[in-house]
Amino acid sequence: MSDPNPGSVLDSPVDRTALDEAVEFTSGLIRIDTTNRGGGDCRERPAAEYVAERLAAAGIEPVILERTPGRSNVVARIEGTDRTAPALLVHGHLDVVPAEAADWRVDPFSGEVRDGVVWGRGAVDMKNMDAMVLAVVRAWARAAERGLDCRPRRDIVIAYTADEEDSAIDGAGFLADRHRELFEGCTEGIGESGAFTVHPGPGRPPLYPIAAGERGTAWLKLTATGTAGHGSKPNRANAVSRLAAAVARIGEHRWPVRLTDTVVACITELAALQGLSVDPRAPGFDLDAVLRELGPASALVEATVRNSANPTMLSAGYKLNVIPGTATAFVDGRMLPGGEAEFIATLDELTGPDVRWEFHHREVALEAPVDGRTYAILRESVERFDPEGHVVPFCMAGGTDAKQFSRLGITGYGFSPLKLPPGFDYWSLFHGVDERVPVDALHFGVRVLDHALRTL
Repeated sequence: MSDPNPGSVLDSPVDRTALDEAVEFTSGLIRIDTTNRGGGDCRERPAAEYVAERLAAAGIEPVILERTPGRSNVVARIEGTDRTAPALLVHGHLDVVPAEAADWRVDPFSGEVRDGVVWGRGAVDMKNMDAMVLAVVRAWARAAERGLDCRPRRDIVIAYTADEEDSAIDGAGFLADRHRELFEGCTEGIGESGAFTVHPGPGRPPLYPIAAGERGTAWLKLTATGTAGHGSKPNRANAVSRLAAAVARIGEHRWPVRLTDTVVACITELAALQGLSVDPRAPGFDLDAVLRELGPASALVEATVRNSANPTMLSAGYKLNVIPGTATAFVDGRMLPGGEAEFIATLDELTGPDVRWEFHHREVALEAPVDGRTYAILRESVERFDPEGHVVPFCMAGGTDAKQFSRLGITGYGFSPLKLPPGFDYWSLFHGVDERVPVDALHFGVRVLDHALRTL
């Protein structure tokens, strides 16, 4: 693909130091335990200070902001060369999900670098991206000291956030609601998760999916009520039975296929790479047949062709021989762009008259254009450094801080570039055991990010 903005980028300032720092900072951030157990049980402050100190050392002025003591966010702005251009947000979160050390081959908070791989919780979600961005902007600062002007075209607003792995109330939500002024002029943003290598099978070129959509978050609380009583007596108004029946209906429900614009674009491009001409909008389109033809690449779409609702937590009772008057459950629901009305109506039907449900946490679904300048530059930036690769758009099954930043009118893309070797199971490492990232993947990401951020 030709450069969508030829001549816009000087020779890269990425040097050996930048590549080494991406590895050093990934490892260093992993060693700072920022486990988010939910309900406010997390402390990102040490990681925030780590990145703020390194930004400040490069002449970039960061601010640390907290809604709750210890739940720290870092925001900084780098001035671009074109004062008429809108600003670009680059964001990454500092918190990570829990890790059970006994299940790992290494200490999950060691940040160990072994055999060309950085190990630890956050290596892919998403302290790697945090580190790569830090390495890139410090490379720009070093280039400036040598008299080279490597500033980006647009203002870059960097945000390192807290609490993404829970509700974002102390992180991106807090920033969007209380510190809008820091994001003045931002129209677009990049963050997790996209531009990583997917190997679709022998003889097929590697794919790099860029996230141009996210399903909406619909975390639900279900409450069943009934008549409390002795466990030895018949009880037709048993709250536990009522809840269990509703949970079973939700878990067994088969949601209908709903293809969004992003998913249609993904299917069409994946099929074309295999020499297939398909029209997902055509009557009688056989989605299952096409997914079979796509092989491993089908993983990019199969989780985002429907709404979903998965029961995850149950709570009832306080003694074995007492029937409780209430029982509760939690459900992880996800809604496609445009699918909220269907989701709500379906939950009303599945829960029935004896179970009340409510949104425990709710965030919007997102879609971003894939036919404009921004997506074209993101694609070109990846394919410049892996000419054999093919970039495709995809919709994320889950969600990111892009949801909160969308309140500010910021259109988000998932773009955390990594070139991964065949057999590297990237999907399973998100929130999984033995999370790790190859050193070479970080080097690739630094080069791609530098080019993309200075061209955008």
